[in-house]
Amino acid sequence: MGVSLIDTHCHLNLQAFDEDRAEMLMRAHQVGVTHVVVPGITAASWAQQRDCAKRYANWFNAFGLHPYFIDQHQDGDIDLLAQQLHQGGAIAVGEIGLDATCADMPRQRKLLHAQLELAVEFQLPVILHHRKTLDELLKCTREHGVERAVVHAFSGSEQQALAWADAGYYLGVGGVITYPRAQKTRRAIASAPLHALVLETDSPDMPTCGKQGQRNEPAYMTRVFDALCEIRQEPPHVLRAALHANTCALFGLS
Repeated sequence: MGVSLIDTHCHLNLQAFDEDRAEMLMRAHQVGVTHVVVPGITAASWAQQRDCAKRYANWFNAFGLHPYFIDQHQDGDIDLLAQQLHQGGAIAVGEIGLDATCADMPRQRKLLHAQLELAVEFQLPVILHHRKTLDELLKCTREHGVERAVVHAFSGSEQQALAWADAGYYLGVGGVITYPRAQKTRRAIASAPLHALVLETDSPDMPTCGKQGQRNEPAYMTRVFDALCEIRQEPPHVLRAALHANTCALFGLS
């Protein structure tokens, strides 16, 4: 099997996994997906994330305020996030970002800037959500001096992929590339520098091709890996080693 894989983005604290969380993690481990990174979405999610990290040794947390849930975030949540980060136990700030399909972009931007400032203060990478906002996000992330960042579920162009990679940031590669019709994303990932790629599932969402309508889980990241091997035409052992090294560099893992 070789070097292990790490799912860099999955929401395993959600209710969809309440019935079989331990078994689901075991299925992932059995196919070589040995660790998971679980981003926060609202302040209410952080306590359960901490509890799960105590139960499961292969579980890493990130804490953040997701732009999609802008209506649920309270004025004091940035202070709560700072407290969470001060307590330790986070390997990143996320999931944060900008979503142009959601309301109140001015407030989204305010929250994003505040969270980027916290990432710099605590010397943590950021996990970025984007929807029609890739270029603005890159500008904001660079202007704040964030050293490490990953674009979750990258779906931009080849030029945008190169721009993020040139900035020293990473591209999250998920189930989209398993769909033959996703030509733009497949081309962008095929041509992107290998040192800029990490894998993810976004479980329970973003199912791989052939699994539409089913709950996604980290074990299915092997399908994403197989698709990556296909579109890049590189030896699997080379890709595995690079993906593992990239993930460790992104999150500061040994």
